[in-house]
Amino acid sequence: MDPKNETSSDFILLGLFPEFRHPHLLILMVLLIYTIAFTGNSLLILLIWLDSRLHTPMYFLLSQLSLIDLAYISSTVPKAVTNYFTGKKNISYLACAAQLFFFLTLGIAECVLLTLMAYDRYVAVCNPLRYTVLMSPRVCLQMATAAWTGGALAALVHTIYPMQFPVCGSREINHYFCEMPAIMRLSCVDTSAYEMVKFVTTIVFLLVPFILILTSYTLIFLTVLRMSSCKGGIKALATCSSHLTVVSLYFGQAIFIYMTPSSSHTPEQDQIVAVFGTMVTPMLNPIIYSLRNKEVLGALRKVVGKFCNSKIPPV
Repeated sequence: MDPKNETSSDFILLGLFPEFRHPHLLILMVLLIYTIAFTGNSLLILLIWLDSRLHTPMYFLLSQLSLIDLAYISSTVPKAVTNYFTGKKNISYLACAAQLFFFLTLGIAECVLLTLMAYDRYVAVCNPLRYTVLMSPRVCLQMATAAWTGGALAALVHTIYPMQFPVCGSREINHYFCEMPAIMRLSCVDTSAYEMVKFVTTIVFLLVPFILILTSYTLIFLTVLRMSSCKGGIKALATCSSHLTVVSLYFGQAIFIYMTPSSSHTPEQDQIVAVFGTMVTPMLNPIIYSLRNKEVLGALRKVVGKFCNSKIPPV
């Protein structure tokens, strides 16, 4: 690295799997995943915005999820790819703090939003007559605002606090972005007090939402069992299956990273799980919701049909 491009306060990002023998193949896979995720989430947002049939609470919350995923993957991948192609590994203190803040904001907001989406399905299945009241446009807007605001406030605490810890020796972060556990490993002071703060925050924004989601789906399942119409029960479960798949993918990796001791897993394991959470999940979410949702597929066919017809010259 060119010393002119590095200051004493800079961190050094070692990158994605620095010991991997074929980095060119790895970066191509990352670019492919990013392209699919960016295209899929952008398309889903566009479809929900264009098709009036998708102007419902469920799809409004889904559009917010796609927006979060779009920003989530963009908060880490572009910097990692830029570092790879330029050969520079340093990241300034402020840039590292900013990346950590946005990453945590989006991650916490997604936890809250997935919980609200489970509540939406609970109301739709268990209280259908009150659905339009409980999930009015105003309530949906308040839900989205709460998810973004809650994520930003919690992220602010978990950015300011750990970034103040002194670093002794090497400032190399064994990761491809500034993630909290990786930064904590560089600290040379006792961080037990902060670990307790992190633990409490994890319970509030990760464990509690997960329990609420499980509770919502338990009530949904019990309601479906009491339904006289088998067809209606299958339809109700089908609307929940996509969300359950997304919840399993997202919360699984988040619980591994933030609810288990950092000493219990290696930096390489952290990177594998982080790739799954920050790249693979944002790529799969729009695919899961599109392939298993007739209304989204119908909106896509409608938009494609209009585009094709506009290209056909009149006779």
